[in-house]
Amino acid sequence: MPFVMTDKIRLFYRLEGNPGLPVLVLSHSIGTDHAMWEPQMPDLLPHFQILRYDTRGHGASDAPRGEYSVEQLGRDVLAMADVLGVSSFAFCGLSLGGAIGQWLAIHAPERLTKLVLANSSPRLGTVANWQARIDAAQKGGMAAIVELAMQRFFSAESIARENPYAASTGSVLLRTDPHGYIGCCAALRDFDSTRELNKIKTPTLLISGDKDVSTPWAGNGELLAQGISGAQAVHLPAAHLSNLECPRGFSAALATFLQPEVSSLQQVLETGFTVRRKVLGDAHVDGAISGTTEFTKDFQELITRYAWGTIWTRPGVDVRTRRLLVLAMMAALGRWEEFRMHISVGLTHGLETSDIKEVLLQAAIYAGVPAANTGFHIAQEELEKRQSAAKS
Repeated sequence: MPFVMTDKIRLFYRLEGNPGLPVLVLSHSIGTDHAMWEPQMPDLLPHFQILRYDTRGHGASDAPRGEYSVEQLGRDVLAMADVLGVSSFAFCGLSLGGAIGQWLAIHAPERLTKLVLANSSPRLGTVANWQARIDAAQKGGMAAIVELAMQRFFSAESIARENPYAASTGSVLLRTDPHGYIGCCAALRDFDSTRELNKIKTPTLLISGDKDVSTPWAGNGELLAQGISGAQAVHLPAAHLSNLECPRGFSAALATFLQPEVSSLQQVLETGFTVRRKVLGDAHVDGAISGTTEFTKDFQELITRYAWGTIWTRPGVDVRTRRLLVLAMMAALGRWEEFRMHISVGLTHGLETSDIKEVLLQAAIYAGVPAANTGFHIAQEELEKRQSAAKS
């Protein structure tokens, strides 16, 4: 298992994605672990090398007895990054992770490229409330605080719908080491960045949950917005663990904020060609370019800039889903030349036969049986071509 040693303890981490991509560090809430970020991974991994870790006292990391501080937790992150050779990174922290993010932005700003503070505050709760949690965990272990914590983590509607993330989060919370939980409760009890927020110069995004009773926007997120110059804000219809109640909305907000800014139409065009090649393949794009004339040049640039450089790069929908949407739309509209082309390149770049079958069954209901019939016929021809090519 991957661990780093810092301050005489072991920290568990997972570093995933292609080396060379910008590094994004994800820091979880109190009472959870690095797996809290699993819903965000499919959308973010194509764009970042992602470093998740279990905060001191949580998951597979060591849980020494005694009280911790947010400074100590922040230095854990820096030590881990140093061991892994990560000189700079974007940081996204939720709740306790948000407190750690604030400390890093105040005390180690040169390490951060961008900062995301989700469901956070310059002061998370009152001293009395955190002390009450400490006392409860000391007397009754984690079972004594699970019900209260879950009512804050998730909205009543989400729990009533038996949200699977709620069930798994409850299990993680119950298995958290009480000593580690108590140590982090003490860190949050003593944390207050109110007077230092103006030191944060890192570009910052604030994500809040409209149903969050732990850190409602009023008195929490709004204080961060007032104290951090230029901070952007996104509000989601979620409780405290907003990344689990609104996973796609959270991922889209995060990816949109972290994307590099586009400085010119030429850059959009260049990005469009890169994405077009990834989606359609070099052979198709090279063929389109070689066939471009003075008459069609402007049209080729138009579709490359706006279809591939603007729409296909949006982070709210992953590439696989966009491929399926295109197939469904082309079938519904009877654009069979485009349909055939996207079937061919889709099968070459990650789509499976089952994906195409489901799209066409859906089309049969909503676009009509004749459209689906033609679609199945074309898809079958393309599948047979691939089978013949594989045998030869």
